[in-house]
Amino acid sequence: MEVTCLLLLALIPFHCRGQGVYAPAQAQIVHAGQACVVKEDNISERVYTIREGDTLVLQCLVTGHPRPQVRWTKTAGSASDKFQETSVFNETLRIERIARTQGGRYYCKAENGVGVPAIKSIRVDVQYLDEPVLTVHQTVSDVRGNFYQEKTVFLRCTVNSNPPARFIWKRGSDTLSHSQDNGVDIYEPLYTQGETKVLKLKNLRPQDYASYTCQVSVRNVCGIPDKAITFRLTNTTAPPALKLSVNETLVVNPGENVTVQCLLAGGDPLPQLQWSHGPGPLPLGAVAQSGTLSIPSVQARDSGYYNCTATNNVGNPAKKTVNLLVRSMKNATFQITPDVIKESENIQLGQDLKLSCHVDAVPQEKVTYQWFKNGKPARMSKRLLVTRNDPELPAVTSSLELIDLHFSDYGTYLCVASFPGAPVPDLSVEVNISSETVPPTISVPKGRAVVTVREGSPAELQCEVRGKPRPPVLWSRVDKEAALLPSGLPLEETPDGKLRLEHVSRDMGGTYRCQTARYNGFNVRPREAQVQLNVQFPPEVEPSSQDVREALGRPVLLRCSLLRGSPQRIASAVWRFKGQLLPPPPAVPLAAEAPDHSELRLDAVTRDSSGSYECSISNDVGSATCLFQVSAKAYSPEFYFDTPNPTRSHKLSKNYSYVLQWTQREPDAVDPLLNYRLSVRQLNQHNAMVKAIPVRRVEKGQLLEYILTDLRVPHSYEVRLTPYTTFGAGDMASRIIHYTEPINSPNLSDNTCHFEDEKICGYTQDLTDNFDWTRQNALTQNPKRSPNTGPPTDISGTPEGYYMFIETSRPRELGDRARLVSPLYNASAKFYCVSFFYHMYGKHIGSLNLLVRSRNKGGLDTHAWSLSGNKGNVWQQVHVPINPSGPFQIIFEGVRGSGYLGDIAIDDVTLKKGECPRKQMDPNKVVVMPGSGAPRQPHPQLWGPMVIFLLALQR
Repeated sequence: MEVTCLLLLALIPFHCRGQGVYAPAQAQIVHAGQACVVKEDNISERVYTIREGDTLVLQCLVTGHPRPQVRWTKTAGSASDKFQETSVFNETLRIERIARTQGGRYYCKAENGVGVPAIKSIRVDVQYLDEPVLTVHQTVSDVRGNFYQEKTVFLRCTVNSNPPARFIWKRGSDTLSHSQDNGVDIYEPLYTQGETKVLKLKNLRPQDYASYTCQVSVRNVCGIPDKAITFRLTNTTAPPALKLSVNETLVVNPGENVTVQCLLAGGDPLPQLQWSHGPGPLPLGAVAQSGTLSIPSVQARDSGYYNCTATNNVGNPAKKTVNLLVRSMKNATFQITPDVIKESENIQLGQDLKLSCHVDAVPQEKVTYQWFKNGKPARMSKRLLVTRNDPELPAVTSSLELIDLHFSDYGTYLCVASFPGAPVPDLSVEVNISSETVPPTISVPKGRAVVTVREGSPAELQCEVRGKPRPPVLWSRVDKEAALLPSGLPLEETPDGKLRLEHVSRDMGGTYRCQTARYNGFNVRPREAQVQLNVQFPPEVEPSSQDVREALGRPVLLRCSLLRGSPQRIASAVWRFKGQLLPPPPAVPLAAEAPDHSELRLDAVTRDSSGSYECSISNDVGSATCLFQVSAKAYSPEFYFDTPNPTRSHKLSKNYSYVLQWTQREPDAVDPLLNYRLSVRQLNQHNAMVKAIPVRRVEKGQLLEYILTDLRVPHSYEVRLTPYTTFGAGDMASRIIHYTEPINSPNLSDNTCHFEDEKICGYTQDLTDNFDWTRQNALTQNPKRSPNTGPPTDISGTPEGYYMFIETSRPRELGDRARLVSPLYNASAKFYCVSFFYHMYGKHIGSLNLLVRSRNKGGLDTHAWSLSGNKGNVWQQVHVPINPSGPFQIIFEGVRGSGYLGDIAIDDVTLKKGECPRKQMDPNKVVVMPGSGAPRQPHPQLWGPMVIFLLALQR
């Protein structure tokens, strides 16, 4: 097992006043993933272009101390519902298979509680090209005779795309244009959805009967290929025509099997037929095939409109609709209407009286009604009239009017509704008219005007109706007009006057109205009453959890407050320490209002009094708990992430050092810090180095710094830092440190790029070349890569080591170039030396060129070095002198040779001031790769003994 050995240098911490190194958040958006291009548009906003279906990766790089928290949000367009509702709290925003609706402006908001938040944005433009749709039309004024014996034909091509598509019309293989053929006209119509181009064939000629292709293109943006659609125009081309095998309104009995045929009466090309149902899908069990719709054992719920549509992209689709009516009756109701003229609400002899009967039926107009009195058919007379379709009542309602009511008119009246000759059961309703028939009254039973229940329990609201007959009771909300009843309805009918609620929640509390219905009783003004529902629920308290820190010996006051509850009062408050019951705190002096909190005072924080305190507050319905964690332990350190160039690399040993910096959160809240305990462990390893770091007084905002050395390139490490006071260990903070290549101007110190970090030392891919350099190591190589070319590992020979190479397999062609451009360097010396290792192995090796781009020469690239051909399966080093006259960049250009066995790689690029060594090739710098038949040079020992230097920290 490997043991990690580290060299630690304890450096003197910086001294800062006020907020010290605390700084507000700053943010910058960078992109990764599969973006086509990131550009600046004409209003100086960043635009990220990506192909639909690719992966969107945006990263918000932040600075500021403490480390800012990042939140992504979006406006414009509609991202996924989940993203818009919840936002994304992460420095990296990743959207797999991005859709066109997810384009828009994305915002990165970074905040750390210091100053104002930093907000940056980028506009994401999703590129796509749908399949085009081609339809054929004629002018409306030309409708006569056969469709395509007219003079003018229009071919309309429509497509949805971003960016706007370019259209190309072809007849056969010949491209059409205004200038080449006077018989055609190509234009873009107004007010069309999507992008549309119309090909107009004027004065149709024999040669116009041909195949027409509409080709759409977005000019290969994001690699989106062109798409096309073809239509053959003949002298028989015609729009679809339909006819039905049944009438447009089809009335059937329940249980019958229904078959409807939709027959083609014309159309070329052959139209496609489709059945649909409105509202909703086709009934379960229905079969639509070849224009025939079959519905077995039809039921009342299957009633509706059935649409048969024929399309062949010629003219407008043909459509035929069948209104299927399945005979049914339900909901028989009656109404008793006293004399309207005399505005009476009671039945009185000598006044008129109207009895009404209604059923909901399909078809409604086919229902017949018959009236009976005391079991015998009612006989019409001057005083007894039967009417239909009373304008004051629902449609198709039958009314029996009694003129000048006599005592002999008292009795039992029966209304029977039926479908003559149909196997649908009759519905009937009975009405008793006598001196005891009186309008209703409604009231709330004694003691039931206010109903109080606990949340989650059932509740029953009741209103009593008196009168003869007794109508149903309708319930609704009073104080929440826009709110629905718990059933989801604005109005709910109860035959017994009781509204039953299950699992009552607090939002159900309020006032409910009960009122009499105007059917199945008297058709008079509704009678009303109200019931109040009170829902009791347990208390809610704050804080639910609180971390209390104080120095040893200082007093602490703990307070638990009641936020809300029903009832809104504290019935009892119980305090516990580590689960053990504490004596009740001193009673609060009597006040006009009941207390809304409970307090516990600790005279002094000690080791014995540190721990978990709980306050349980009850309101007789339930209880809630405030949790306090009291201690004198120190808060966690706050790692400083904005250290400039924290990584220092060492070329010869393949090791690196790291500058670790941090501040202490609220150091004055507890006792003075005595030391830190530092633990460093290489990821995927078990052993760790642990060391105590003594400190003196630490102030808020004071930056502390230590250097970790002899870390192995390119491994990452977990660092844990724990503060200690006289109380003991405080809160631990941890972070992962990664190796990053240093990016700085060349100087006399080492400036070697090993390409171990994804940022590749600030090198970028040239946008004007044919393809890109690729960063990889032995672990990320494609297992199906071409054999006999390219290096198996980097110059170090370790599988984790990275290098840059060009992949010359398909689709690369002879002469294709890939350019890797360095950062811009400021020339501060007359001569520089560029040293690097190259690997050129394969029988198709092309060329490797080193170019120098000088800014004061207008960005001109000059050749500094070049090498071509197969140089063997070996890493070799070269030193190239350059003498730039001003700010400059170096460019590595790989040129593809005659075949796919031509991969070229580079590694360990060094740029130093001064002249190059006279000896160009060091035998110790030639590394022969495994399998080449020669031994490789042994590696220097990467790990030495652990040495720890500690310098006393001074203020």
